[in-house]
Amino acid sequence: MKKRNGVALAVLTTACLLVWIPLLLMAAASLMPEDELYWRYLTPLGLGRDRVRAVLFPSYPSLEAFIELLIRSPGFFIMFWNSCIQVLPVLAGQLVVAAPAAWAFAKFRFKGKEILFGLYVILMVLPFQVTQVSNYLVLDRIGLLDSHLALILPGIWSALPVFIMAKTFETIPGVLMEAAYLDGAGELYTFFHVGLPLGYPAIVTSLMLSFVEGWNTLEQPITYLKDKTLWPLSLYLPSIAEDKASVAFAAALITCLLPALIYLNCQEELEQGVAASGVKQ
Repeated sequence: MKKRNGVALAVLTTACLLVWIPLLLMAAASLMPEDELYWRYLTPLGLGRDRVRAVLFPSYPSLEAFIELLIRSPGFFIMFWNSCIQVLPVLAGQLVVAAPAAWAFAKFRFKGKEILFGLYVILMVLPFQVTQVSNYLVLDRIGLLDSHLALILPGIWSALPVFIMAKTFETIPGVLMEAAYLDGAGELYTFFHVGLPLGYPAIVTSLMLSFVEGWNTLEQPITYLKDKTLWPLSLYLPSIAEDKASVAFAAALITCLLPALIYLNCQEELEQGVAASGVKQ
């Protein structure tokens, strides 16, 4: 048993290192001056001066990249607020739209329910490239191209939050709902006071996954936004010139910071929501 536990610990430690080492290297590179960065990392791009020499700590730490990014690069802040404008309304809209829809799928019986939910599942697994042209034509017809709404409205009607919440709502015991009905509660009262509190982990999970997807999106803004002043933060890194590699590392670190903080503060709800969405009563 001890030997098996030791092997499991070694495997988990290796997997953890494979995840964390690239992030630690990125953080170290963001603190390197340009000369050290060119010397250590940029040979594969034809810009370096020697083979790659990765380290977890820079030889001469410098905040120049962060100063350049946060003080001398107004475009970074514009794209940051564009991301906030495009992502946060999507989360609010999904909470308003997806939660009632998931409750209806989980607790109501109506004709065509299985077929309709199957369509939701199909939409959930379809890649963006399949619906790209049709979405573009619809947005063009209603005049929403080159606007924040071109990303907000399609995101609100995402099928993934409905799927996750519905699977969790299905695990709510029927006796709780019957008790609420016996006390005189209506459907809306039961939804707000029984469904939402018990489905809180799934709601947090779906919103967290939607946030990460929206925060890191690339294809949608490139397709729907020709005006570069509307581009989100996810498109900032590809636009950085090769001679500003240290700024690119600093921007990547700051871009990862907000999703990482959200995950660390909602890790327990994420685990509960993922587990509950895979359990059938």
